[in-house]
Amino acid sequence: MAGLTSVGRRHRGRVVLRPAGRGSIRRSHGSGRYRSRAVQAYDAGDNPVALLAFRQAAAMGDVDAMMYLGVMYGTGRGVDLDYASAMAWFRRAADAGNRQAMCNIGLLYYQGLGRPKSYSQAMSWFLKAASFGSAEAMFNVGVLYRDGLGVPVNYAEAMKWFRRAAGEGDVTAANAIGVLYQQGLGVSVDYAQAMSWYRSAADAGSDAALYNIGVLWEGGLGVAQDRDQAIAWYRKAAAAGNADARAALKSLVEEN
Repeated sequence: MAGLTSVGRRHRGRVVLRPAGRGSIRRSHGSGRYRSRAVQAYDAGDNPVALLAFRQAAAMGDVDAMMYLGVMYGTGRGVDLDYASAMAWFRRAADAGNRQAMCNIGLLYYQGLGRPKSYSQAMSWFLKAASFGSAEAMFNVGVLYRDGLGVPVNYAEAMKWFRRAAGEGDVTAANAIGVLYQQGLGVSVDYAQAMSWYRSAADAGSDAALYNIGVLWEGGLGVAQDRDQAIAWYRKAAAAGNADARAALKSLVEEN
């Protein structure tokens, strides 16, 4: 677990606790030098120095430092894994308006980390983070509606939230919109729209979208079936680390 980020693709979550620095609305004067030193140490993997400097900055009211401390406790980085302490630090940061902290609290509830799993609590915190402009949280709200987690399945609501997230630059949301169009979930099947959204996500670096484009070419969905095109897109996705693409590529190559 690298960081908690969004709740993921259709069949599995991308759940990562993230120390996003943006989103804070307050830093205490004078804490910046501690936070700057802490972030440098964190990025360099020097966890003891990072932990000490983040604590010093947090003691001076630095909201980003509180976020990082929550992530360190929530991932066991440089400290024993401690979800209660992670929650406490995320709460402090969230109370100060940090949207990533709000999103991470939602993810603790979504995963049931250190507390009983609660999709309703997850939804509440995702909605709060979304109201502060978190594209990640907007995507997560869409996932809960799409998969019927704590709420009835509602593809129209899922589409609405995915579109909001995509409008804020969330690549995974753009891919998710493509899936809804490809599978006709809440909308009529529209392979042209699916391809358009997949291309947009792929251009922004989504390995899942690269794979999905390959699926359209392999199946002749909205395009003339083209095995070579499918292989080309699967290779791009596989090179980006997509396991589904590696399996699809292996299957197509073995058929030859």
